[in-house]
Amino acid sequence: MFVLLAPGAAHARPGPLDTGSQPVDSYAGAIRQSVWVDTGLDGDHDGKTDRVAADIIRPSEPAAAGQKVPVIMDASPYYSCCGRGNESQVKTYDTSGNPVGFPLFYDNYFVPRGYAVVLVDLAGTDRSDGCVDVGGASDITSAKSVIDWLNGRATAYTTRTGGTTAQAGWSNGSVGMIGKSWDATVANGVAATGVDGLKTIVDISGISSWYDYYFAQGAALYDGGPDALASAVESSGAQSRCSAEQQALRTGAPRNGDWTTAWQDRDYYANASKVKASVFVAQGMQDLNVRTKNFGQWWDALAANGVQRKIWLSQTGHVDPFDYRRSAWVDTLHQWFDHYLMNVDNGVQSQPMADIERTPDHWTTDAVWPAPGTTATQVALKPGAANGLGTLSAGAPPATGTEKFTDNPARSEDDWAAQATQATADKASFTTGVLSSDLRLSGGGTVTLTATPSTTSAHLSAVLVDLGPATIRDYEAGGEGITTLGTRSCWGDSTSGDSACYLDTAADTESVQQTVFSRGWADLGHYAPSLKGVSLTPGKAYTITLQLASSDHVVPAGHRLALIVAGTDNGLIVAPSTKPAISIDLSRSSANLPLVGGLPALAHALHGASGQHAAAPAAPATAPSRGHDPTAALPASPAERLR
Repeated sequence: MFVLLAPGAAHARPGPLDTGSQPVDSYAGAIRQSVWVDTGLDGDHDGKTDRVAADIIRPSEPAAAGQKVPVIMDASPYYSCCGRGNESQVKTYDTSGNPVGFPLFYDNYFVPRGYAVVLVDLAGTDRSDGCVDVGGASDITSAKSVIDWLNGRATAYTTRTGGTTAQAGWSNGSVGMIGKSWDATVANGVAATGVDGLKTIVDISGISSWYDYYFAQGAALYDGGPDALASAVESSGAQSRCSAEQQALRTGAPRNGDWTTAWQDRDYYANASKVKASVFVAQGMQDLNVRTKNFGQWWDALAANGVQRKIWLSQTGHVDPFDYRRSAWVDTLHQWFDHYLMNVDNGVQSQPMADIERTPDHWTTDAVWPAPGTTATQVALKPGAANGLGTLSAGAPPATGTEKFTDNPARSEDDWAAQATQATADKASFTTGVLSSDLRLSGGGTVTLTATPSTTSAHLSAVLVDLGPATIRDYEAGGEGITTLGTRSCWGDSTSGDSACYLDTAADTESVQQTVFSRGWADLGHYAPSLKGVSLTPGKAYTITLQLASSDHVVPAGHRLALIVAGTDNGLIVAPSTKPAISIDLSRSSANLPLVGGLPALAHALHGASGQHAAAPAAPATAPSRGHDPTAALPASPAERLR
C-alpha cells in the first residue's frame, strides 16, 4: 500500500519546526577560510605527500561562544573545471585567495542554522596536489583525510606549501557528506571505509561500483575509460605531472570489459558491511548516465547490513532533487541533517522510507523499499504465432520453443518499444495480455537467456516496457525531465559574492504510448560470474543471466507489460565487433521480476477475478522513436556526462 502526496508535498513533521535548527547566525559575518589537509599519499610521485584544499564557511557566533558545530561536506572534482548544479557554479576567491563564492545552496541555507560547510577539491583538481585516480585511493582519501582532520586525526596547513598548521577546534567531529554524481560517489566510497565521524551521507545519483559505470556485464557503456575522465577534470598542473597515474588507469581498466583489481578497488558496495553512516539516496529512475544498477546494488547491500536509510526515486534522468522537488527537498534535508548531525529528535528516521514519483510532480510513499510483499517471481518466455512475438506469462519455461533475431546496432530500445507488438528482425518481444488490474514492480530483476550466436561476439539487451499511453518526464531531452525557467527563488541568505537565489524549474513532460522502465545489458562472452570474457564459438549455446536495473513502476490496468530481448541498444551500449544472428532457447530461458504481491498479483492482473484473459486491443500503428539518433553508433563519452 502506498500513500499519494500532493505535488511537491513534504511529509508532516512529528513536531513543530522550532524543535530543529533555526537561521539565527549571520551568513554575511561567517568565517571563510581555506586549509590544505595532508592526505599521506604521494600520488604525483614528487617526493612530498599531497595536500588537498578544503574551503570552509562557518558561523562566527558559535565560535565566539566557544561552541563547536557539525559539518556538511561536498568533495568534488568539479569546482573549477565544470561547476556544480543546474547553473554550473564554480568556487570564487578574492584577490588574496580567500573563498568568496561557495557553489550550491548548502552554505546559504545551513550556515545560518549553525552548520559549517566544507567544499573539498579532490586530489589533482583545482587547488589540490596529487593526481585524479577516478574512484581509487586518491579520490577517497582526499575526502576521508578531511574528516580525519575535523576529528583531530590528521594535519592541515594554512597554505598549500607552508608549515603553519591549522586546527579544527571549532568542529564537533560530526560530518555529513552530500553531493551529486561523482561527488556522491566519493561519499559512498568514504562511507564504505567506515571512517569515524561520518554520521550520514546524501547520495544523489552516485556510483557504487565504477565497473558498473563503464560496463554492464562486459558490454561497454561508453567509448572511453577512466583515464579520459581524469583528463577532463585535472588541473593544468596535474596534467603535466600525472602521466604515470593516467597510464595506470588505462592498464587497470581495459576496454575488453574484464573484471580487474582496479575495478575491485573501486567497488564500494562490496564493503557495505563497514558503513556506519546513515544513507539518504536520491535517484532518477531514468538516469542513463549513472545507471540505476548502481543505486540498486548499493541499497540492497546497505539493507543486508542494517544501515539506516531513506530513498527518493524520481522520473527524471541525472537530475538533483533541488531541481525537481525543491521545497520538499530542502525541508527534508534540513530535518535529515538536524537529526543525524545535531541529534534533534524530529522523527525523520521514522517517516516513510521511500518517496516515489508516479507521474510528473505526483509522489507516493512506502514504509519500506522495495515495497512490502515484493517477491522475485518467475515469468516464462513463450513462443507466439510469429517469430519475434512471444508471450509473457506466469509459470515455468515451455518445454520447447525458440525466438531468433539479428543484432542491428542502429536500433534502440525506443525503436523496439514502439514496435513491441510487431515482428521485426532485430528483437524478440514477449508481452502479456491487457492487464485487468495494476501490476507493480519494485526493485531489480533478472533475465536468464540461453543464447546461440552465429559469430564470435554478441551483445544482449533486455528491457521492460509498459505498453500504454502515459504522460512522463521527457528524460531524453536536454534537461533530462526538467525545464529551467527565468524566475528565481531564494534558499537561505546571500552576499554580494554568493547568492542564495536559483533559477526555478518545472517538469518537462511528453505524452507517450510506451515507457521503458528497466534495462539490462551484457556481453555474451562474459557469461561467467568471474566477468572474464571469452571468444564465442558460433553455433554453441551459452547461458547468461542479465541483471535488470532497479526501478519502481506501476503498469496500470488496461496496459500490457512487455519484455524485449535484442542485441545492441543504440546509444546506450557500444556495439560488438560483429552483427550476430542469435537464437534464444525458451525452454532454458526465463525472467525473475520483482512483483509486489508475487505470483498471485500477476495471476490476478493477467486473468482478473473471472480467471479469463482480458481481450487484447488491436496493435497500434508504429509509434515514432523518442529521440535516439540511429547514426550515433556510440554512447557519449563519460567525460561529457558525469556531472
